[in-house]
Amino acid sequence: MTIELKPEDEALIRERLQTGDGASIEEVVHRALVAWAGSEHQSPRLRQRTKTLSEFLMDSPLAGSELNLQRDRDPGRTVEL
Repeated sequence: MTIELKPEDEALIRERLQTGDGASIEEVVHRALVAWAGSEHQSPRLRQRTKTLSEFLMDSPLAGSELNLQRDRDPGRTVEL
């Protein structure tokens, strides 16, 4: 099989070869295809990059509102059994 690659795709393959992510062009392409096939079986939600807690809080509409979100240390109430 003969394929034509865009220059940017060829550059990506060469970069992978230089970093040792594959011993040959065929291996780099094979690894990319296997990773792509694996991602097809994931739900769209899992394919999205998840934010860290700090990123989530910084992107919140409440960021910078200086709300006091400290937890109440009340141990609760006693319950007789």
